[in-house]
Amino acid sequence: MSEARDIFDELKKRGVRFLLLQFTDLLGVNKAVEVPASQFEKALAGEVTFDGSALEGFARVEEADALLVPDLATFRVFPWEGDGEGGGGAVARLICDIRYPDGRPFEGCPRTTLKRQVERAAALGFTMRVGCEVEFFIFEQTERGEPTTRTLDAGSYFDLVPVDRGEKARRIVVTALEEMKLSSEASHHEVARGQHEIDLGYADVLTMADQLATLRFVVRTIAVRHGLVATFMPKPIYGHNGSGMHTHQSLFTKGKNAFFDPKGPIQLSEVGRWYIGGLLRHARGYCAVTNPLVNSYKRLVPGYEAPVNVSWSTQNVSPLIRVPAQRDEATRCENRMPDPSANPYLGLAVQLAAGLDGIRERIDPGEPVNKNIARMSYRERRRYRIDDLPRDLHEALDYLEKDAVVREALGDHIYERYLDAKREEWQEYIGQVSEWELDRYLGQY
Repeated sequence: MSEARDIFDELKKRGVRFLLLQFTDLLGVNKAVEVPASQFEKALAGEVTFDGSALEGFARVEEADALLVPDLATFRVFPWEGDGEGGGGAVARLICDIRYPDGRPFEGCPRTTLKRQVERAAALGFTMRVGCEVEFFIFEQTERGEPTTRTLDAGSYFDLVPVDRGEKARRIVVTALEEMKLSSEASHHEVARGQHEIDLGYADVLTMADQLATLRFVVRTIAVRHGLVATFMPKPIYGHNGSGMHTHQSLFTKGKNAFFDPKGPIQLSEVGRWYIGGLLRHARGYCAVTNPLVNSYKRLVPGYEAPVNVSWSTQNVSPLIRVPAQRDEATRCENRMPDPSANPYLGLAVQLAAGLDGIRERIDPGEPVNKNIARMSYRERRRYRIDDLPRDLHEALDYLEKDAVVREALGDHIYERYLDAKREEWQEYIGQVSEWELDRYLGQY
């Protein structure tokens, strides 16, 4: 309780008026219960309840009440104050696990799902460490505050251009993350106009998931405060690069990088190869989780630097998995498929589960494909055993249903509700009539 007391004292010292008890719903959307100063002690003790039946995929009506149990290590004060009209003053947050009223872990909690995979890795002697390159767009708003896809900047990849409002907002985001003691290694302009990237430095996998949830909230909040709109939608503009979330990952055992072997081929250990083998074998199974939107598959098309094939490489950036050149403690693999709309807890959980299955089953990934796959013939791709990624959400959900490892990683509760929600999303989508269809067919038929 000393940590809770220290936080309570810090809340008073910094004049915090509201505390957000933050969690994510099944689809990865940030949610929070806000408590005033009079309820801080109750919140720190994990005694705040909420109605879980009102949220997507959380609980049935008969088991609606849920507890928000804070992880005290996630305490942060936001580097901005609440709005006026009685809402001024500092605002802090704690990220919470969701439990039943009797204290049992709730099987529909995404954060608990990731913790379960962390425990399985620990039982095998491994700790997962992750770094993420998070891409997003910043657009202009209308005079009414409605989002658009307009942008005033003309920058491209790593461009140093006169600072516009989007660049300024990104710099404020990085400063805010530093003030909140979250590690941002770098930030820069991306390929498309209005597109930005923030790289989150290596951390244990649970901390990284918390940081991803925080980053999305901070980016969107700061954009709004500058009259802009930030989006982590994977492909908001036709004909331009989409936003990915390249996920660098490695396993450590006894303080050493388990992927590094100075005597192995390309100095990659058998554990590293097996882990990559697991990521490749289950890629089509976990794609519906790491790339969860109908729109996600508009990014995974040829010609825009996003992977469309299941393969790995040490030299080019077209495959699904890339092994960067750094070795020793920096040895890692980079999964280039995920996008930033994914639930960070579920997305990382299924990748870890796939890698661990690769280690358990000693899955050989084959030799790295250091050719341009886009220029290969169909026969060449078959010779290298290169499969295609799902072409749309419907196909990805079919693969999810067939993948026992990914299903087990999610657990029955989350798997069933996630699949239902995503099938419904797909059905709603295919019933729509798009502008492309009208332009193509209306006057011709």
